[in-house]
Amino acid sequence: MRIILRVLLSLSFIGLLACNQSKNNSTNSENTTSISNKQQLRIAVVANGTSGKLDFIGVPELISKDEIFLNQLKQENIELQWEPVTTAAVATLVNESFINNKIDFAFYGNLPAVVLNASGIRTQLIVPGNIGNNIYLVVPPNSPAKNIHDLKGKKIALHRGRPWEINFSQLIESEGLNFKDFQIINLNPQAGAAALSAKSVDAFFTLSDALTLQDRKLGKIIWSSQSLPAEWKMRAELWGRQSYIEQHPKVTQQLADATVRAMYWISQNKDEYQLSQTKFGQPLSVIQRESNNTTSTWKKDWFPNYQIPFLTQHYQRVIDHAVKNQLIQTPIKSDELLNSKFTDQAIQNLQVGDYWDQP
Repeated sequence: MRIILRVLLSLSFIGLLACNQSKNNSTNSENTTSISNKQQLRIAVVANGTSGKLDFIGVPELISKDEIFLNQLKQENIELQWEPVTTAAVATLVNESFINNKIDFAFYGNLPAVVLNASGIRTQLIVPGNIGNNIYLVVPPNSPAKNIHDLKGKKIALHRGRPWEINFSQLIESEGLNFKDFQIINLNPQAGAAALSAKSVDAFFTLSDALTLQDRKLGKIIWSSQSLPAEWKMRAELWGRQSYIEQHPKVTQQLADATVRAMYWISQNKDEYQLSQTKFGQPLSVIQRESNNTTSTWKKDWFPNYQIPFLTQHYQRVIDHAVKNQLIQTPIKSDELLNSKFTDQAIQNLQVGDYWDQP
């Protein structure tokens, strides 16, 4: 079962910023000056501090402890800094950081990345995420609703602008419905869960927190993506600022290597990884059930497979949704979002291609 934590990796989100040396007092935000000779590498990451120290969710936690990656940065006199963001506002915080030139990489979702690119800040997908997070449609326990059609005209809590909005659109369109058929209440996951518990909404479209609501008898799941293929999952990927990628291909490759190395370790250490994610508040039973994808396996779920046709089609669907719902004004080309060479090279560098080819 996929974890919301992975999904936000998912799931988890990473970002990098290279602060370069001053260039003729340029005011261009793409060429922010550095106050020292030491280059800084800033990584935006979904984090939690409830344990008394800053813990990172998903893949970034492994990258932060990757001695190979850390030693490479040290040898090149690069200072690594982590920029934490909260789960409640990942999309907004990451996009604002990109816009303000505070980061140059982020591991986050598809729709916010499209919105950012349409605004003129160019980023590219460097390493694809795992299979993606499952999404769920949950209703109050005594609700008579059995499917999405039963909710026509009803209030549905959905956090607009987050990646799973794409999945909601995909669900309703597959049933011949559209957004106007529902009263969409824009609430973040925490507020959405509270609204469902208080029965102030008729349904809640969300990630694996739906399983917790069901366990606590505060909701019942009437639809999920667990039995569906990858195109129905919520995607989160490693995105990089295009100008940084072009200026610093070596560091970009090192980050890609570290990301693939982390995904390789997770694919081999399911129990240990899942147990490590419980420190972010979800019970182990929820984390385990979230990863039960009936159309795949744990090992295959964590394959960073840069499938150009699949990703091109996926992101074109995201772009079309954003245009249709006036989230962006100007369409962008999905193929311009893709840059597969760093993932392809990472798989070669780590010699793990044959590993994922095997059952």
